[in-house]
Amino acid sequence: MVLVSGTGSLLQSIIDNQDESYRVSKVVADVDCQGIERARAAGIPAEIVAFDATDRKGWNHRMAAAVGEPDAVVSAGFMRILGPAFLQRFEGRTINTHPALLPAFPGAHGVRDALAYGVKVTGSTVHFVDAGVDTGAIIAQRAVEVEPGDTEASLHERIKKVERELIVAVLRAARAEQGTLRIDI
Repeated sequence: MVLVSGTGSLLQSIIDNQDESYRVSKVVADVDCQGIERARAAGIPAEIVAFDATDRKGWNHRMAAAVGEPDAVVSAGFMRILGPAFLQRFEGRTINTHPALLPAFPGAHGVRDALAYGVKVTGSTVHFVDAGVDTGAIIAQRAVEVEPGDTEASLHERIKKVERELIVAVLRAARAEQGTLRIDI
């Protein structure tokens, strides 16, 4: 089960690399987006649960209901913070990708922040989702060197390539055990 908010390029990589180790059962988004179109084009059930800032608690309950009972919930470019009602239900089963080597540069601007700080190496992280922003236990990371003259866009494109490979590797290594994910990678 995959959560999306945007173009769905990470979702597309997850879809394209399905095999006997994992299958995408559903895609849920907070907005009508290209990710929903990608899911439907692949024959995967898709649903939009419109974000409601005036009723975050209710929105989290509606998201949890839409997700159902999958072995894993993958946040793939999903740009909303999931609340306690959602996280308690899917604790130990919700994972996220982030375009930096956490714990450095959490939040929505990891690539920009890494460049501004002047790091020589950044990368991609897959981690469990918890109540913080990009603070969950790290599952896997891969480094990406910052090249002279990199812009936020050029560096982010190289990170996205690594991110797509890394999430597929993590999903292939994941096994559902007693309501949580075990990932040996």
